[in-house]
Amino acid sequence: MTRIFPFPLLTIGLTLVWLLLQQSFGLGHILFGFVVAFFASHAMARLQPHKPRIRRPDLILRLLVEVTIDILRSNLAVARIVMAGERRKTTAAFIKMPLELRDPMGLAVLSCIITATPGSAWLEYSPAENTVLIHVLDLIDEKEWIDTIKRRYETQLLEIFR
Repeated sequence: MTRIFPFPLLTIGLTLVWLLLQQSFGLGHILFGFVVAFFASHAMARLQPHKPRIRRPDLILRLLVEVTIDILRSNLAVARIVMAGERRKTTAAFIKMPLELRDPMGLAVLSCIITATPGSAWLEYSPAENTVLIHVLDLIDEKEWIDTIKRRYETQLLEIFR
């Protein structure tokens, strides 16, 4: 089965994205989207990516809910900063955060979470030191930022991908 569909979730996901982009669920769009996704998943298989070992799939939904809530909160906070303009003083800063997470897929997910959250961006990962450089739009307490990322995201990703 893996020879026919090397990445079944990728095939399904790409087909769904195709249908959403086409704004149509007609049979022709479904078939064409599936064919494109099928060949894209085979191209991905040729790249021979690291296949993740998900140990705790039950935590994925919980992490997704927490990330969604955090992104919404952060959107509101950044909107307040933008709307206040010069009346509100912000302190943009860089944080060098040590990580325990070493799994490539876990690191990729963490980088997506940090970058998708408005007001923060994953800039550079140092595999030798296992640290990440993060830019924060409005830094109040560096230790609180590090604790929040470690407690809310890294610990769950460690459990998911360990």
